[in-house]
Amino acid sequence: MITKSAMSFRKNKDWKMILYAKAGQGKTTSIKYLKGKTLVLDLDNSFKVLEGVSDNIQQYRFDNGTPEGREFDRTKPIEDLNTFLSDPDVLKAGETFDNLVIDNVSSLEKDWFVERGRNSKNGISNEIQDYSQWTNYFSRIITTIYMIPNLNILITAWEKKIDNETESGQTFSQYAPDIRDKSLNGFLGLADVVARLVVNPKTGGRGAILEGDNTVYAKNRLDERRMAPIEELFNFDNKNTEEKTKVKQEKEGKK
Repeated sequence: MITKSAMSFRKNKDWKMILYAKAGQGKTTSIKYLKGKTLVLDLDNSFKVLEGVSDNIQQYRFDNGTPEGREFDRTKPIEDLNTFLSDPDVLKAGETFDNLVIDNVSSLEKDWFVERGRNSKNGISNEIQDYSQWTNYFSRIITTIYMIPNLNILITAWEKKIDNETESGQTFSQYAPDIRDKSLNGFLGLADVVARLVVNPKTGGRGAILEGDNTVYAKNRLDERRMAPIEELFNFDNKNTEEKTKVKQEKEGKK
């Protein structure tokens, strides 16, 4: 038997996070707050908002025979994603990078179904088997990505509202990442942190909800924070940040 002490694990290393929000709320921009060197697989062609931010943020480019390569081809998501996941440099990215960002999987899901529709009998509509195949395919790619060693992994998604029901029969709507329901629970369960990015309408400041309730799906099993300004979201190793956030929350609760 081989064992490993719980004291040897580090919560600020090799974490898995899902960050979701409405389109345009700043999911991609938040990448600039990651510490260290970051590799980004840009699935919705939004990487341009990071232009000029830092040399530590690198976009994964596909080989097209030119020195600069090309972006992810949204008309061929299956082929390009398979290329990415079979790239030896990606599978050992932890030797060069600190973080891997997959931005964003909601866009990937929609593009995947469009591509499968092109292969249907009428060239447009999806066939019944596409839906079950997506569930298996998505689970497989997320598991493969999470198995890449020595990396913090951030996956972004758009948000949607889902209808839930309590044991007493009451129904409520809850914000969650925009992924098909049959794929959602497994996706959420594998992550250490699920955060909803929101914008304060009065100040324009951005922050992340880290503790869920009946209206928002969120969780944080890395520290005690229930929310965090976007600039401090990835500071899992900063005890001062945790303490300041806790004190602030306690003060707000007394008002």
